[in-house]
Amino acid sequence: MRVTIAEVAQRAQVSKATVSRVLNGKPDVDASTAQRVRKVIDEIGYVPSARAVGLARGRTRTVGMLAPSLTWPWMGEVLQGIVDTLEADGYGLLLYTINRGPESLNQFANHVSANAFDGLLVVEPPDTLHYISTLYRAGLPVVMIDDRGSHPEFPSVTTTNRQGGADVARHLVAAGRRRFAVVTGPPHFGCTQARLDGFRLALAEAGLTLHPDLIVDGDFTTEGGEVAVDKLIASGVPFDAVFAHNDLSAVGVLRALREAGRSVPEDVSVVGFDDVPVANHTEPRLTTIRQPGQEMGAAAARMLLSTLEGQPMPDHPLVLPTKLIVRESAP
Repeated sequence: MRVTIAEVAQRAQVSKATVSRVLNGKPDVDASTAQRVRKVIDEIGYVPSARAVGLARGRTRTVGMLAPSLTWPWMGEVLQGIVDTLEADGYGLLLYTINRGPESLNQFANHVSANAFDGLLVVEPPDTLHYISTLYRAGLPVVMIDDRGSHPEFPSVTTTNRQGGADVARHLVAAGRRRFAVVTGPPHFGCTQARLDGFRLALAEAGLTLHPDLIVDGDFTTEGGEVAVDKLIASGVPFDAVFAHNDLSAVGVLRALREAGRSVPEDVSVVGFDDVPVANHTEPRLTTIRQPGQEMGAAAARMLLSTLEGQPMPDHPLVLPTKLIVRESAP
């Protein structure tokens, strides 16, 4: 059952109007009363309806988006899906990144205080979860895209990371590869663990395992892919296939293997993840898992717009399928 504002008011021993003023940041509430109301809200998990918050705040027909950076190629596809969907419904987009750390976050917080947008789309930047959770509990509609930390309290749109990892393993096994290396994404990302789990599971189904020295933590950058190959070669453990957890890392893997005199795919097969445009222009062209970035952005925007129109948020993540794209790096 949904917790109501009346229950918050009863537990905090105030009126519903006082609870509403606290939620909307009005300055005419005694500090100790406001603190008591917020404590009750946290304890019982009250989340105001988007329609009620919209009426209280006034609608701007603008959506905010918070992202760590725009340098990832995948982000451009997500943004295109978001913008196309919002514009078709007469909404604008305010885009915020955290490139400058606390300074960027402070600027974003100022816009939140000014009620600059009606709802928020999030590709979670580092060290922002507590603040985003506070906004959500205060009634700001929030939708996560590619929920990297697996936060079930937020509505979200994600993709079949585990299945994608399994598809990579099955493809490499079918191609005759038996000694596998993995260049992961950042370890704290949920998608990193899901891709690795799926890869391991499919190998186990074939009676194969991953050597622990052939799993190297990466950071989703080209340079990180190069460094990872240096570590793999230095380990002395032979490998004939590399699964990089994104395409930028895979580009670095290809470059480092070439510099080390390893031929792709003759000596080593290489597979990435995302299918960003660069994957079709590497040498050799990159086999990868297509992550539907544009569709994810569009679906997240539709979910948020539905909420702004008074529809309830879904209870479970919307999961869109990945697809194996076979090219010359791992035929």
